[in-house]
Amino acid sequence: MVTNKETSLTKKVWTLATTLAGQGIGFTDYITQLTYLLFLKMDDENTKLFGEESAIPEGYRWQDLIELNGFDLINQYEETLKRLSEEDNLIGTIFVKAQNKIDKPVYLRKVITLIDEEQWLVMEGDVKGAIYESILEKNGQDKKSGAGQYFTPRALISAMVDVIRPQIGETVCDPACGTGGFLLAAYDYMKNQSQDKTKRDFLRDRALHGYDNTSLVVTLASMNLYLHGIGTNRSPILCEDSLEKQPQNLMNVILANPPFGTRPAGSVEINRPDFYVETKNNQLNFLQHMMLMLKTGGRAAVVLPDNVLFEAGAGETIRKRLLQDFNLHTVLRLPTGIFYAQGVKANVLFFTKGEPTKDIWFYDYRTDVKHTLATNKLERHHLDDFVACYHAENIHDRTETYHAETNPQGRWRKYGIDEIVARDKTSLDITWMKQGGETDDRSLAELMADIKEKSQTISAAVAELEKLLANIEEN
Repeated sequence: MVTNKETSLTKKVWTLATTLAGQGIGFTDYITQLTYLLFLKMDDENTKLFGEESAIPEGYRWQDLIELNGFDLINQYEETLKRLSEEDNLIGTIFVKAQNKIDKPVYLRKVITLIDEEQWLVMEGDVKGAIYESILEKNGQDKKSGAGQYFTPRALISAMVDVIRPQIGETVCDPACGTGGFLLAAYDYMKNQSQDKTKRDFLRDRALHGYDNTSLVVTLASMNLYLHGIGTNRSPILCEDSLEKQPQNLMNVILANPPFGTRPAGSVEINRPDFYVETKNNQLNFLQHMMLMLKTGGRAAVVLPDNVLFEAGAGETIRKRLLQDFNLHTVLRLPTGIFYAQGVKANVLFFTKGEPTKDIWFYDYRTDVKHTLATNKLERHHLDDFVACYHAENIHDRTETYHAETNPQGRWRKYGIDEIVARDKTSLDITWMKQGGETDDRSLAELMADIKEKSQTISAAVAELEKLLANIEEN
């Protein structure tokens, strides 16, 4: 339930964001500075309200900032960020590569005053966390910031966690964790399963593992979990490129939405002898990594784009391995219009390690489904039927809603492994429902964004072809 405190504070935060945006300070930069300052304020409260020893080195605490103005404030703040980024504990993770993005003293003072007006530690974790989550979500909606690439719809995360059913005592990993949405949802699912102190301590400090190769995202994710009472000594999030090395620890549960598209420019080239096949496809490499990261009996729910279902070559090799060594028992086909990046066609693959696939159950939540972020946002209740059909209590006790004669438009259909392997390239790109011819109700802005994204994809493909042709001509 949304509280008045949550609504009021979120409004304050975003009123100030609008003011700063007018001064050229982007939402993402603002939220990052808010994160740094909020951590300092909470450390200060911890010493004053509860008599705890400060975790911040002397000379770099909240009180060392609060009484300053002008460029004395800017200089002290920048020195504080530099010093705290050198710590090797939770502080070092939150302040990783920290830099000041608010170079005008008057606006830095406004942010400090906003934070200083509240007592954060006396709020319950759910309230603090909900405020921060709402800020992250709103930032994800800001197309200019590009933050949407880190944001998976919370309704989808909730449904995935509800059917995967992580249990307290299990380890949960997201190797491309963004702002930590999957880890936080898994924690919320598990936190009331036991009152045993040992199990609860394990859940809070050792169960969750997240990785991201962007320092900004690691900061936001670490703070997000910290505000929910998770990882209060050492962040569960590490600033690492998951694909660079073999998994150090195997996991019980993997929940993820790895980045789509090619690897960012400047990334280390992947050299993984443990991979099943060499490929430059980012999603296929993340899929291989997660397959190798699971314990025997471990289970995964992973959001992946359509090309993973049908791509030839490396894609076919990986799919065959997935069917051979894993039980790929469920595929949820997602509609467009649910991600902040327009036009994305994705699926959720659910699989368990250690037994071969016998049947794959497909839920088509794409055909004749229209969602937009503006007029028909994906909500958790939209996925209730999928969750019911999934039958997480016993996936061997499922019933098709599809019937060739009585219900050809049923969304829940089973395909045997023999039918799958007989398909060209072992393709999992399966559709049986007929389009109903509904009108496209996207807004003009969303249509234009979709067209722009597709044109950029085409341009990128043409550029790659030109490079290949140039190399051929040179040789």
